[in-house]
Amino acid sequence: MAKVSFYDSIVAPVITEKSTNLSSLNKVVFKVVDTANKKNLKKNIEKLFKVNVTKINIINKKNRTKFTRGRAVKVKGYKKAIVTLKKGQSIDLTTGI
Repeated sequence: MAKVSFYDSIVAPVITEKSTNLSSLNKVVFKVVDTANKKNLKKNIEKLFKVNVTKINIINKKNRTKFTRGRAVKVKGYKKAIVTLKKGQSIDLTTGI
């Protein structure tokens, strides 16, 4: 298994209505690589954003078939992480890295 750099472990932030509501609870949602795990993600997010992570929940979204205009289209699955930060800390996703 290849080592993943802390810049490579986070693919993108997930900006949805639900993830925006979670930000009031000190939670941030990221799309991550398929090989990422909780221990490495915690270390990488703390280094990258200089925050304290208290908890990480990982969700695997599976591949699925979607019907568009009467045709079946495959939608690729992905892995996402819900990161809970220490109280009073936040990550500003609009500034970039």
